[in-house]
Amino acid sequence: MVVPADEVFITRARLPPKARRRGGAILAYSIEDKLADEPDANLVAWLGVDRGEDILAVLDKPGVKGWREALDAAGIRAYEIHSEALLLPWTPGQWTLAWDGSEGFVRYGQFEGAATDAGDRTSPPLSLQLMLEEAEAQGMRPESVTILPASRNSLPDIAVWERMLGTTLKRGPVWDWRMAPHSAGISLVRERQGWGQVAGLARRLRPAGWILAAALAAHATFLVVDWVRLAGEHQALRQQMERRFREAIPDAVAVVDPALQMSRKLAEARHAAGQVDGGDFLPMIGKAAAELKQMPAGSMRSLSFESGRLTVEFSAIDQAMVRQTVARLGQAGFIVEGPTQSVREGSRTAILTARIP
Repeated sequence: MVVPADEVFITRARLPPKARRRGGAILAYSIEDKLADEPDANLVAWLGVDRGEDILAVLDKPGVKGWREALDAAGIRAYEIHSEALLLPWTPGQWTLAWDGSEGFVRYGQFEGAATDAGDRTSPPLSLQLMLEEAEAQGMRPESVTILPASRNSLPDIAVWERMLGTTLKRGPVWDWRMAPHSAGISLVRERQGWGQVAGLARRLRPAGWILAAALAAHATFLVVDWVRLAGEHQALRQQMERRFREAIPDAVAVVDPALQMSRKLAEARHAAGQVDGGDFLPMIGKAAAELKQMPAGSMRSLSFESGRLTVEFSAIDQAMVRQTVARLGQAGFIVEGPTQSVREGSRTAILTARIP
């Protein structure tokens, strides 16, 4: 909803941050001395901050209420309210004036704009001249003012206006607020979507919801079927491993972990034949030493071996070094457990246990 420029009063104030967030009546009473009537009769919106001051827009509350009721009756509950002046294009150091031949409105800041009084082809509006003088007193006089006429016949005499205003004027294209892009302007008031419209949206999305539910149900069914298939394959593989273990070791009493039991029986057979197994101390320490040589000198505090497990305690190493050591041992074929004691400030120790699968 676009409000005419002369129905929006834009002013400056210095507000605490909490007042900006709360808005409503707090903002109206904070600029009570600048309002022509009671604060409760005005709708005040916070627009932004410029040069340390807050920019506020003031609208007539009864007028806005009337438009709200009219839009609500038409079923429109989600909309924004914009000032006509803030729809004008603007760049720093430049002003923009919309002119219909007798009056207009000007945007002179990112958050600021105002309506002008009357003028004609050879006489610029007095209010525009006063705005320029005030800007010059604050050191903010624009480099130029671009005039956007409402029609080709409404363009003023640029040379006469430049001489009277004392500033550079540029001729722009014919402009109407309907030509402004959707991204232009700053929302003064934003009305959120009502519950009735949300319910209507839910009804429109119901077919998509059913499709989504059917897709999720099908996906869940496929997951269950895949899980059952994988569980069956796992069970078949385990049964095959148990059968082969019993064929190789017929005197086994119970089979709990056929892979582990088979590796232990293989190690026993190698030892009985006088051969070295990969889980013995010498092969393990040789393989581990090749991976631990990157450790800082003096960082290994102790090393122990028992039942195919090599336990190493380190000191004065950080977590990154621990992770790198675990990764190197894993790449060398070890199964690493730990660190069983995390690196702690002060002691900075870590214990790793490695074994051969």
